[in-house]
Amino acid sequence: MTLKHVLLAALVLPMPAFAQVAPDARRSAIVADVDARTPALAATAKAIWGWSEVGYQEAKSSALLQAQLKKAGFTVTPGVAGMPTAFVASFKQGSGPVIGILAEYDALPGLAQTTASSKTPIEGKAAGHGCGHNLFGAASITAAIAVKDWMVANKVQGEVRVFGSPAEEGGSGKVYLVRAGLFKDVSAVLHWHPADANSVSVGKSMANISGKFRFHGVSAHAAASPEMGRSALDGVEVMDVAVNFMREHVPSSTRIHNIITAGGEAPNVVPDFAESYYYVRNVDPTIVKEVWGRVTKAAEGAALATGTTVDFEVTGGVYSMLASNTLAKVMMRNLESVGGEQWTAEETAWATQMQKALPTQRPLTSVTDVSPGERGADGGGSTDVSDISWSTPTIGLNTATWVPGTPAHSWQAVAASGMSIGVKGAVVAAKTIALTAADLMLDPQALADARAELEKARGADFAYAAMLGSRAPALNYRKPVPAWGGK
Repeated sequence: MTLKHVLLAALVLPMPAFAQVAPDARRSAIVADVDARTPALAATAKAIWGWSEVGYQEAKSSALLQAQLKKAGFTVTPGVAGMPTAFVASFKQGSGPVIGILAEYDALPGLAQTTASSKTPIEGKAAGHGCGHNLFGAASITAAIAVKDWMVANKVQGEVRVFGSPAEEGGSGKVYLVRAGLFKDVSAVLHWHPADANSVSVGKSMANISGKFRFHGVSAHAAASPEMGRSALDGVEVMDVAVNFMREHVPSSTRIHNIITAGGEAPNVVPDFAESYYYVRNVDPTIVKEVWGRVTKAAEGAALATGTTVDFEVTGGVYSMLASNTLAKVMMRNLESVGGEQWTAEETAWATQMQKALPTQRPLTSVTDVSPGERGADGGGSTDVSDISWSTPTIGLNTATWVPGTPAHSWQAVAASGMSIGVKGAVVAAKTIALTAADLMLDPQALADARAELEKARGADFAYAAMLGSRAPALNYRKPVPAWGGK
């Protein structure tokens, strides 16, 4: 599907009629608006799913979202905070609250998959939307446009602002938006994420630091003159052994994981370059920093032991989530009013087949349910939304875009994210976000309470400092590293 075709689909949709600001009329008008825009949402999500662009390389996906927002009357500023695929889109009418809505659109490497209910990779394709960000971005702009339409029809004062956020998967794109001060005047931020159930997200996520360790050695013939070589791969492997022994002596809730991204080209050539890509996670950012320091010491020791040298680059780093309980109450009320998904017989048959490939099976009918999130729970993953939550009152939700029991970052999630069941979950998200944004526009007390809650939670002495430091965006973090270690 081309950009032109998707834009045409968006432009031919009818504009719904609006009532006044009375709560019931407001809700029915906004819901009707999102319903009218659902074909465009589906086309946008499918196009981004097909492109499957990874972090900081989402040129077509970002351009499509920007184009639709421009057509809807938003002022769009591309390339913000040093990221070519980031953008800010604003619709402002008079003075009033600023409600931010986040949009993501990056894919994951190694997960190319069709919409089949069995594992069917796409030949020649490397990436797939295993976290459903194709749905994320499409639903978020749909919600923003519905809020804008309601504001215009009812002369509501305020601003709805969309933050196009690239490279959530390890690139920490939103950290650079925070660091650039783009949320300083925002009253509240709303977001959502694809999942296998419907709930408001009030649990904790894990802070993390990620980076690449690059070892440099001396190449030689591995059989004829091995004494002349110094293996960079040996450095990587000794580092891995040291870190593995270290796991016993870190807080038990800490996660350390890595892959070797480069390790040589031929067994009979001593590799002069090798690279390992590490993540360290814990709910407590202080523990993350301490453990990361020990990982870097392991790398330095490995280089000393193998006669190589090592350098490292921090490519990402995020805080843990500080969700707003005040905003959660508003969002939960709206999620309950919208309700869960209703699948057709064909969708249920597809999901039944897909369920056979899942390690955990839950009733398919659970997608109709809505439940509050578990407060204080550790979700296990990390997100750059967390940095926003420490600077601006923030709340989000999950919706059932996948078959119940589907883990994120899986081929099953990719398949469902390209299906109509994914779109149905995205519509629930768009309606809930739009209704919550409208409620907050008219509720200064809720916004004031959310701000007070945030200030109390982070403490009087809190000063934001990004986990990844002062580095520029790691725009090449998803690009393959050359075998010789060059850039």
